[in-house]
Amino acid sequence: MNPISHPHTTPIKNVTVDAADPNRLAEFWAFALGYVLQPPPPGFETWEAFADVMNLSTDDRERYAAVIDPNGVGSRILFQKVPEGKAVKNRWHLDIDVVDRSLPTEEQNRDREAKIAALVERGATEIARFDEPVGRWVLMTDPEGNEFCVLGP
Repeated sequence: MNPISHPHTTPIKNVTVDAADPNRLAEFWAFALGYVLQPPPPGFETWEAFADVMNLSTDDRERYAAVIDPNGVGSRILFQKVPEGKAVKNRWHLDIDVVDRSLPTEEQNRDREAKIAALVERGATEIARFDEPVGRWVLMTDPEGNEFCVLGP
């Protein structure tokens, strides 16, 4: 079995994100999306145990981290370490919906604001708020400056 593989139900196997610190971004995005850190391959208690068996160097051990949808529906997000930092605006970004749309609007707004505050506590930055005819959203950046939007009711 390929240790960096996982079952998925979409044609997109991975969304790959360049990162200075793959583990930090993986933890942030696991929280943001309700995903989980990808567990080690079968037969290994930890990724460290897997790395020991594979004789991976310290650099190789820190090269990748991934998060997966615990329901097995969404694509895996793979974070790969790169030497260069982010220099320009993303050409594309994620829009995330963090509220239960079956709730009354007031509760959705409260839940969205709580999630935004929790994301900021974990290293995100709020950039701008938009209230347009097509919808409401908050533009944010993750701990490494990658843009994303939190959608509103």
